[in-house]
Amino acid sequence: MTAQSFRELQQHLSADVDDVKASSDPWDVLVVPSLNLDAHQIELVKGFHHYEERQLFELIRLRQPNARMVFVSSKLLPELVVDSVLELLPGVPISHARQRLKLFDTDDASPRPLAAKLLERPRLMQRIRQALRPHRSFISCFNVGQLERDLSEALQLPLLGTDPTLSWWGSKAGSRELFRRCALPHPDGSQLVHSFNDLVEATLELVGRNPLLERAVVKLNEGFSGEGNAPLELAALQLESCHEAERRGRLQSALENLSMPAADWPALVEQQGALVEEWLSGGQELTSPSVQGMIHPGGQVEVLSTHEQLLGGPSGQTYLGCQFPASQAYRAELQHWGQAVGEELAQLGALDHFSVDGLARRNGDDWDLQAIEVNLRKGGTTHPMQALRYLSNGWLCQATGRFLSPKGSELHYKATDNFTDARLQGLLPMDLIDMVAGAGLHYDALGESGSVFHLLGCLSEHGKLGMTCIGRSADEAEQVFARTKEELLSRP
Repeated sequence: MTAQSFRELQQHLSADVDDVKASSDPWDVLVVPSLNLDAHQIELVKGFHHYEERQLFELIRLRQPNARMVFVSSKLLPELVVDSVLELLPGVPISHARQRLKLFDTDDASPRPLAAKLLERPRLMQRIRQALRPHRSFISCFNVGQLERDLSEALQLPLLGTDPTLSWWGSKAGSRELFRRCALPHPDGSQLVHSFNDLVEATLELVGRNPLLERAVVKLNEGFSGEGNAPLELAALQLESCHEAERRGRLQSALENLSMPAADWPALVEQQGALVEEWLSGGQELTSPSVQGMIHPGGQVEVLSTHEQLLGGPSGQTYLGCQFPASQAYRAELQHWGQAVGEELAQLGALDHFSVDGLARRNGDDWDLQAIEVNLRKGGTTHPMQALRYLSNGWLCQATGRFLSPKGSELHYKATDNFTDARLQGLLPMDLIDMVAGAGLHYDALGESGSVFHLLGCLSEHGKLGMTCIGRSADEAEQVFARTKEELLSRP
């Protein structure tokens, strides 16, 4: 039988591929949480090799009694880490779910994408292939690059994700082009450049168009989670009083001393390109909302959620967590963004999860909403919403952007990938579960409130943890978050 190409395999995906509610014959899923991102920037993320665990929430698909799954990781996952997700399945015994779940690992903790490790192990891939139905299975990844595309073709299984040949549309420059096509407001900025000297010229042109601009932001074209962004302070340079040659010199000096998280960023400019944008500031209130969507096989676009992103780090642009849902003041506009960008991406051939990040500034009762970037992959806001959907069996009301449980309750959450404290080091996952259960803070389906956890592999070594804290109001979710944090940090 002739081997099929990546795109030919994707043609086998049908609209019910991600349906675990109504379908009597759900698709088998091979979860490969491969982090195929820039190696220089991903090394800046503490405990990044444990981030494969974020996709464990896909195990919640196993609440459908006929669903089957294969989950692959770099290293063997502890049973407690897996069971902490399986025990959340409503109405399904862990033993029943375990029978329909197969775990494989590559026994390789090296800092490389999981797809690369799998491709080096043909015997392991053969065992994985034998565990799946050949015409009713698909692959789910965190993001899709050439390695994941190669894995799809090697296994001859379709991958639910955007073809990496379209990855430019998820870059900083590609995002700006999408915003122009969709007529979405976005900051003034430069074209993509591939040299330091051209970056200086691009910044000079931006300042020329905006003489009163006090700050700009330099962005590596393939940066993620804010780790490829750096603020450029302009006010202190007093450029308005200089002639052009002196302005160029001052800008060059400032760029040479730019505090970019990636230390070798000038080399990355040549490799992937960079651009410079206006730094949006001002207003009586400043927030960082986002909208998440899904492009189903066949092109249907579904808006999944809106969030307020919680940002921090040295430049205030590193993703730390989120709150659901986004403010009602601009939630409807965010949903419009998601639909518009999703439809444009669907026309281009994209599939699966995407998101649009923005920035909102309030002046009185009015909000100015600006689009910042597009992500063509799962992200930090993906697994909290998956957890809420599957735990509660609820749905997003498209008219209001509210999430409703079967009881009619409006559910909210506050989530983080980056709850970090030295006092958490040495704490084992079993200790964590005991402490939270003893304090009555673990998620309770009847009370529709409580905490669920991820990134447990980071806990003991790095003192780092991910958690989603659910409540029936924004205040209750915040209270659950605060009580959980207090309980974990008050241990002897």
